[in-house]
Amino acid sequence: MPKWKSIWISLRSYLFTTLLIVLMTFVLKPFGLAFDLVNIALIYLLPVLINAVFWGLSPAFYAAILGVLAFDFFFVPPVMSFTVADLRYLLSFGVYLAVAALTASLAARLKQQVLYSRQKEAHTAALYALSKQMSAIADIHSMLDSFSRQVTQTFDTEIVIYLSEDRNKLALAHRSADLPNHSQKEAEMSVVRHVFESGEVSGMGTSHMIEPLGYFIPLRAEDRIYGVMALYPKQSRTAISTDQKRLLEALAGLAASAIARVRLAEEARIAHLTAESERLRTAILNSVSHELRTPLATIIGSTTGLIEGEHLFSSGDRMELLVTIRDGALRMNRLVTNLLSMVQLESGMLRLRKNWCDVEDLIGVTFSQVKDFQQHRKLRAELPDDGPIIVLGDEVLLEQMMVNVVSNAIKYSPDYSEIVLSVQTTEDDIVISVSDQGIGLNEDEYDRIFEKFYRSAAAKQITGTGLGLAICKGIVELHEGTISAKPNEPRGTIMTITLPLNKQDDLNAASEERGIKNHDHE
Repeated sequence: MPKWKSIWISLRSYLFTTLLIVLMTFVLKPFGLAFDLVNIALIYLLPVLINAVFWGLSPAFYAAILGVLAFDFFFVPPVMSFTVADLRYLLSFGVYLAVAALTASLAARLKQQVLYSRQKEAHTAALYALSKQMSAIADIHSMLDSFSRQVTQTFDTEIVIYLSEDRNKLALAHRSADLPNHSQKEAEMSVVRHVFESGEVSGMGTSHMIEPLGYFIPLRAEDRIYGVMALYPKQSRTAISTDQKRLLEALAGLAASAIARVRLAEEARIAHLTAESERLRTAILNSVSHELRTPLATIIGSTTGLIEGEHLFSSGDRMELLVTIRDGALRMNRLVTNLLSMVQLESGMLRLRKNWCDVEDLIGVTFSQVKDFQQHRKLRAELPDDGPIIVLGDEVLLEQMMVNVVSNAIKYSPDYSEIVLSVQTTEDDIVISVSDQGIGLNEDEYDRIFEKFYRSAAAKQITGTGLGLAICKGIVELHEGTISAKPNEPRGTIMTITLPLNKQDDLNAASEERGIKNHDHE
């Protein structure tokens, strides 16, 4: 602020007071004899109150002294003189000045209390707004940016934040937009390290004073210090008040709590991913050691028999051994496919290659793939009679999903039972239901069977990894559909798959697009 402007602001109140008392004297003088002198003295208290409320104690005392002089000169006999005929007026002047001083002090204190209340209200509002913002932010850099803006606006300061990294090494994590080229001087970093190690505030107003002037607060949450917040007032000589220091320490605690929350959430996420990875690794190892061992033993035994007993087996026996080898290889292929699909789903690498798929063709391919191990179970499909049903999706993944669901029904159904695959359409969806007459589930298990690695207690005697239905759920959700299970009456389970049904307009547009592409190729 220019020097002349600050001088004008300080002199403005005194000039206003002088003009006001001159105006009051000019107005009261003609009525001086009609008014009681006590009433005139009380009127001269008005400038004192105005100055105490708007400008403070010094202008108020100035108004009181100037008012006494004007009252004495113009209204106390002998008028137009500072002498007094009655010495009792001196006592009256003393009482007037005392009343004026007391009134000014009370008014100034009341003004200070109002300002203090407003400041406390603003600080409380700032704390509430900041805590609300920071509780909704999960990214530490976004959180620090929001925190920095709030502190900068509230205290008119620039801010630099250092956070502890590995082995408690401090690193610059954030700085205000107005400090793009902030240099970390050795003296400053020594204070930052001291604050981090001791947990004590340093800088302005403390024994650790450095240049440029700064105020350093540890970011402490419970018994741990996560970093240091450095504040630099935009006006370098502006002191930080005690109330501001308290609020800054509260804000630093709030920031530290938010940092602790974000870091703990990140650690929990990493721990969860590690646990899931370990669980997946264990499941894969168990699958390799158990699920692959049986078909491998079958394949090795059948192949060894064919090699060593070439002249002992008839053509029918050899065909039976070859079928056994093929069934074992197919079982191994399904297991490896499921494991790879789960890894792709978990890593987010699975991507859709959408094409127009005929649902009837999907069912036909599914039945042909499970035919080799359905044994004596009967598979039946129920399709609507109103023409082909077309769905937009990844044909390979949809086939895998259907094979997994039907294979699951075969695995848990008794021999010679019937498995029904029915298809229905609504205005917006296609609904595929697979009903079996298998062992069924408890009521609380129909949602859990789609979780990775979950296996019902009733199915422990049947081999499996608990990944097939989890993969089905992932594939269906990639197609913006749903999959659910419910009991079948009188026994068994019904799996229901719902996929979005594309409108005829979409099909026509797709057909036209394919026609245009084919024409271009011609």
